[in-house]
Amino acid sequence: MTNIELLEIIEQAAKEGATTLELSENQLTELPREIGQLTNLTELYLYNNQLTEPNPEIVEQGIPAILAYLQK
Repeated sequence: MTNIELLEIIEQAAKEGATTLELSENQLTELPREIGQLTNLTELYLYNNQLTEPNPEIVEQGIPAILAYLQK
């Protein structure tokens, strides 16, 4: 998935007030700050990505921690 495609998905999710975002298996190494705008998220799927940002400790804490990190 290209960065442009990812941002389009996030933009669409924001418009819809999405509660779920599926980003598994997209070879992501970092999450864009724009995900921090998706305050309705209750499910965020990130399986099989090589995330380095945010670090795994934050990701393991769950969606509220991820959103807080991305909103900084």
